[in-house]
Amino acid sequence: MSENVVVSPEWLDERLDEVRVIDVRDAWEFDGIGHVPGAVNVPFDSFRSPEGDEGMLPGAETWEELLSEAGVEADGDIVAYDDTHGVFAARFLVTAELYGHPPERLHLLDGDYSSWNRERETTSDGTEVTETEYVVREPESTPLVDYEFVSDALDDEDTVVVDTREEWEYDEAHLPGAVNLDWRELVDDETRGLKPREELEATLESNGIERGRPIVLYCNTARRISHTYVVLRYLGYENVAFYEGSLTEWEERDGPLVSADD
Repeated sequence: MSENVVVSPEWLDERLDEVRVIDVRDAWEFDGIGHVPGAVNVPFDSFRSPEGDEGMLPGAETWEELLSEAGVEADGDIVAYDDTHGVFAARFLVTAELYGHPPERLHLLDGDYSSWNRERETTSDGTEVTETEYVVREPESTPLVDYEFVSDALDDEDTVVVDTREEWEYDEAHLPGAVNLDWRELVDDETRGLKPREELEATLESNGIERGRPIVLYCNTARRISHTYVVLRYLGYENVAFYEGSLTEWEERDGPLVSADD
């Protein structure tokens, strides 16, 4: 993903005719509450498929069908948003990256629909879309890693393994040596977007997530990993990977996890 992976409402306002805007809210919200002008609805549930044919991904054929129907060009710019601080939209963007869409063409709207609606025009009108023939590609590189990669990372003093769940979840059980970073620490409840860059950097540093060190993220929901991944890439962290296996699977293979009482 590029340094402008997170874009401002002003940035988008100037480019509404140049980018494909994707709204990942439920269809009733998109139609009934309204949406950003020109946006196309691709509901989160249509591409989350936790039991899909490619693990947490929806499957290549499903993804191709969704993006073709949404009128997405293979090398076109995409801006995604939701109404939940960007956590669901981030998953759409990471899914696109994993299926080979150019990372520099993927953008998260800073803020969400409610934030946009405060100061900018919205509409309930349908969006006319010319269907494309979107085809997935092998990405040049992938941040998705497997069990063995994480196991090795836990033994590497230079690597920071990050648990992106809530604090109570982390306290109940986590991978040995992992640090905790709840994705919500990175967003501002009032603006509904990311906190200022300086605050983001301070939060990461206070949680032991240092620039220049390899970082491996894990969670029990793909959207939370995705949001943290997008933010780290936005801030310029270059060596960021994530693991999407469950902690139950990990415990079955590797033995007991660590709790706050240990």
